[in-house]
Amino acid sequence: MALPDGSTFLDRALHRHICFPALYRSFCRNMGRTGASAAGRLLVAAADRADSAAERLLVRLLRDAGIDGWVLGHRLGPYAIDLAFPAHRLAIEVDGWAYHVDPDRFRNDRRKGNYLARCGWDLLRFTWHGLNAQPDHAVAEIRETLAMAA
Repeated sequence: MALPDGSTFLDRALHRHICFPALYRSFCRNMGRTGASAAGRLLVAAADRADSAAERLLVRLLRDAGIDGWVLGHRLGPYAIDLAFPAHRLAIEVDGWAYHVDPDRFRNDRRKGNYLARCGWDLLRFTWHGLNAQPDHAVAEIRETLAMAA
């Protein structure tokens, strides 16, 4: 069965802790088969180790806008921040529908947000749809928040 959106499949695989090298080895074993070129494009997009299509989109938007100083998967206490600007104490969380359908994950994200606030961090939340439909708005909001934190 073909999936209509390969990025959804990749996101689910990465969230289930399938490591990137294992995905790449599987890709190499299946080169030349139907869908291999599309899978290759997804793997190239995932090579920066962002955990989801939405995070990869955010990384591309930041790079295209010339915004640097960010770190993927920044650790703060018991949590990993999707994308952080540690020098500015700005955390960015990217919410995907597939990941947040689990109530435990949803509650954990609320705890993470509360922890970030207690540590003096600002938190911005974006969805894939928001990043895709209004990328300029997201970039402007990030720029404004960074300027306020400087």
